[in-house]
Amino acid sequence: MIEKHFILDDIDLRTFYGAGNTNLQMIKALYPKLRIVALGNVMKVLGDEEEMCVFDGVIQRLKSHCLKFNSLDEAAIVSIVRGEKNGMTPDGGDPSAICYSISGRAITPRSDNQKRFVDDYRTNDMLFAVGPAGSGKTYVSIALAVRALKNKEVRRIILSRPAVEAGEKLGFLPGDMKDKIDPYLQPLYDALLDMIPAQKLQEYMELQTIQIAPLAFMRGRTLNDAVVILDEAQNTTPQQIKMFLTRMGHNTKMIITGDVTQIDLPRTARSGLVEAMTVLNGVKGISFIMMDERDIVRHKLVTRIVNAYKEYENTNKDQL
Repeated sequence: MIEKHFILDDIDLRTFYGAGNTNLQMIKALYPKLRIVALGNVMKVLGDEEEMCVFDGVIQRLKSHCLKFNSLDEAAIVSIVRGEKNGMTPDGGDPSAICYSISGRAITPRSDNQKRFVDDYRTNDMLFAVGPAGSGKTYVSIALAVRALKNKEVRRIILSRPAVEAGEKLGFLPGDMKDKIDPYLQPLYDALLDMIPAQKLQEYMELQTIQIAPLAFMRGRTLNDAVVILDEAQNTTPQQIKMFLTRMGHNTKMIITGDVTQIDLPRTARSGLVEAMTVLNGVKGISFIMMDERDIVRHKLVTRIVNAYKEYENTNKDQL
């Protein structure tokens, strides 16, 4: 008889053990010869050495499944246990998926430009994704970052946005600095919460594995071993975006997203994103993905709204 401890790291324990520990009870039932005791993120197992060897493979497969799909149920447990016993390790899943939502839904590219975005991420260290609201720029960016973190390609994700007001000043919002900044970063939280269970996301943020910060906090840093995303880059100044781009360190991917039709800077200020697109065009290792209304994946009315505003601006550009 031997005793072994299995550490359940990187996964959401509530998902792994199941509601009311139903998954844990299923695992115990499938291995009656083993004594299994779960204490937080540690499973203490006592039993026969040969059975323990098989169980070790099963636990690793269950962890991988839980991490990849953000879910674990009886069917998956039985399939994995049977596969291990037969010398098989079936992965399953959608081959085109970037990653999976917390409900187990495959997050896949939904337009040609989104697919190009995913493809270019593999071969370029810096990407600019520019297009209208609803074209999936931020969502696909965060999906790529979450996948890289789960696959241990990077150690952290860093997300940033310029805190530019659109009609309301930071000082008028209640609370401390975090409370004042959070409303500007909410779209980033929303996307993360769709892909990482809330408790695990909180843990990642406490450990600074995932960092969300306004652009001003990037100055002076060197960002290594990370996926770094700058959202709403159209609201940066040329000096700000240059500062951000030069933070890039070793084993780092940078994704810059923005919509040049929604610039909230003062009329006299130049957009850093617009200037960067001109300055960096043709630089090796940098990819530009230009999205349009065909890439919009929100409600069908969003496409109509974007087209209506484009037509209005073209008709009245001399008066604007």
